[in-house]
Amino acid sequence: MKSNMMTAIAATINTARSTMINKRSLLLVAALSTTLLLSACKNVPPVTSGMGSDQIAPGQKFSKHLQLDNAELGKKLHISDIRSRSHNDLLEINLSLTSTYKKSLQLQYQFQWFDNDGFVIEAGKSPWQFLDLHGMQTATVPGLAPTTKVASFSLYVRAVPEKFFKF
Repeated sequence: MKSNMMTAIAATINTARSTMINKRSLLLVAALSTTLLLSACKNVPPVTSGMGSDQIAPGQKFSKHLQLDNAELGKKLHISDIRSRSHNDLLEINLSLTSTYKKSLQLQYQFQWFDNDGFVIEAGKSPWQFLDLHGMQTATVPGLAPTTKVASFSLYVRAVPEKFFKF
């Protein structure tokens, strides 16, 4: 009788241990799944005004927004991030322009704004802005659409010849 009781107690203890291990395993799996799910959701780019933003390698997705006047300059610059939001129903852009060149660059930039059909909105009305981009620096370039009809944009960048900024 004692032997049967001891066997039953041992079986109950083993079942309890097995249940504890299963509960621990289940909790561990749940915690890992939650962590993976949250980290995956964190990388989803925010979408505003039909445009998203995310971190990508140079020269990929954001390259369609960067227009340069020469190939040499194209090797030295890329857009590393784009943030957008609606401000009074106007598209507001914060674009991160990054230099991969070790020396300073004297640049000018200008936004071109496009409607849903790809037509330029208010061509030539956006002024050229000066930008000194030092070696390996990233600068934030702000832009605000001139009208609520804007659907996309391009940033035009050109080098300022040395003769224009030396006295």
